[in-house]
Amino acid sequence: MHLNFITMRKHNFTAGPCILPQQVLKQASEAVLNFNNDNLSLIEVSHRSAPIVAVMEKARALVLELLDLENKGYSVLFLQGGASLEFLMTPYNLLKTNGKAAYLDTGTWSSKAIKEAKLLGEVEVVASSKDKNYNYIPKKYTIGNDVDYFHCTSNNTIYGTQLKSFPKTEGLLVCDMSSDIFSRRLDFSQFDLIYAGAQKNMGPAGTTLVVIKEDVLGNTGRQIPSMLDYQIHIAKDSMFNTPSVFAVYVSMLTLQWLKDLGGIDAIDKINQAKADLLYNEIDSNPLFEGAAVKEDRSNMNATFLLTDERLKEKFDKLCKEAGIVGINGHRSVGGYRASMYNALSLESVEVLVNIMKELNK
Repeated sequence: MHLNFITMRKHNFTAGPCILPQQVLKQASEAVLNFNNDNLSLIEVSHRSAPIVAVMEKARALVLELLDLENKGYSVLFLQGGASLEFLMTPYNLLKTNGKAAYLDTGTWSSKAIKEAKLLGEVEVVASSKDKNYNYIPKKYTIGNDVDYFHCTSNNTIYGTQLKSFPKTEGLLVCDMSSDIFSRRLDFSQFDLIYAGAQKNMGPAGTTLVVIKEDVLGNTGRQIPSMLDYQIHIAKDSMFNTPSVFAVYVSMLTLQWLKDLGGIDAIDKINQAKADLLYNEIDSNPLFEGAAVKEDRSNMNATFLLTDERLKEKFDKLCKEAGIVGINGHRSVGGYRASMYNALSLESVEVLVNIMKELNK
């Protein structure tokens, strides 16, 4: 069966699961039918077989290469349970039995992470932007030198805010990068633990990326259940239990696509161009206003509102006619949210901007 990917495509601004590169979708669909020309489907091949082990190894190697973390003491895992399980795995593996963790509260997902960490020990919320419905990133806060780690969320999908820099801390630095991983150039070596659900910028739902500096493990003084122990997953090469083979394979394809594109430096420039185009229209068009504080705006998730709700029906109709999908805002914010992940083209943003201009005629 031949799939016409050209006619199927729409301008997909959905917050997650994310838009993926067209060539990745094509490769993945072919692998589901016939993987490695072995006349077997990818999803029916043993995860212990050499071809699947090679997929896992290549995916892990690409992560380290793209993040410039090769030969720096980091291990890469592809686990399950989403970032939500990492909310619990992080304190299990890093919070000492009589220790303390510091958290920055910038949205729904950081608040959920805080809730899970409190099950294991003392948690200090060093700052929160909840007072203004998380529309900004707190700036002036102090991280005590007695904490085992500091946890932050780099990009807040729901509220459209993004950390532009990260604090220095005496403890370990942990970051949930679920919705902006691989989207911008950072010094990734400043982090001791990075985790990210694949479905926001890397692949389909079903696997979670974990990048961890190995020498920070084994210091908590507690017994850790096997499924929650990073050291066990590292020792088993992400195959302590059956991995989500399809999700890892598609993530591998997406990482290879990004490498071929020129890596993070290249996609950073593209993402900045997309964000600049949309935010310039939001700021210059009197019919729209941004929901997040300007200096903290996310390049991945632009949240904005109509200044006249009577135009909602007309704007929604124009978007639908143009093939735009997934821009309805989250119920916590309302309005609209345009998620501009790596695979979204500049052309799609141009289509949205042209509709905003047309509404203002």
